[in-house]
Amino acid sequence: MCDIRLFRSAMMDYETAAMIWRNPYNDEMILNNAAYHLQQAVEKVLKGALECVGVTVPNTHKISKLVKMISDNGANLIITDWIDDHSEMLGEWAAQTRYDMDFLVEKRKLDIAIAEVQKFLSVNGIQSELREELCDSARRERLLKCLPESKQNCSTFELNCYFIMFQKKV
Repeated sequence: MCDIRLFRSAMMDYETAAMIWRNPYNDEMILNNAAYHLQQAVEKVLKGALECVGVTVPNTHKISKLVKMISDNGANLIITDWIDDHSEMLGEWAAQTRYDMDFLVEKRKLDIAIAEVQKFLSVNGIQSELREELCDSARRERLLKCLPESKQNCSTFELNCYFIMFQKKV
């Protein structure tokens, strides 16, 4: 069973990015931090989904490589068009925003990225609210039967993440 802490960490990265984006402190450079956390959110969801199908995840920040691995290995994740189309840009944000002092993320790109990464998380159930598929109580019960007894009394967020692991069984 994979470790859902990557999904929780991804959600925290997204929330950190959104907090910075809402309060940019009149400093363009602080937007780089928001971009970095968005990239990390996407990277962690991709790596978490790969782990859930038993793939040894490489030590990489290349979103395009991880997206291809998701497709090649049948991971239970929906790659939105925006994530697919902007995987190279997101990959660049991992290093550029931290090490290139002349690099500044454009606010207009960040505005779109905030909305699109949130959409990516939501469509994959990386959220606090119960994902749509689990509103069906019979399906939710089938999912719970896939979990060890010690994991069955879990939060809605955790249940959403377990769905990524066991979607094909429920």
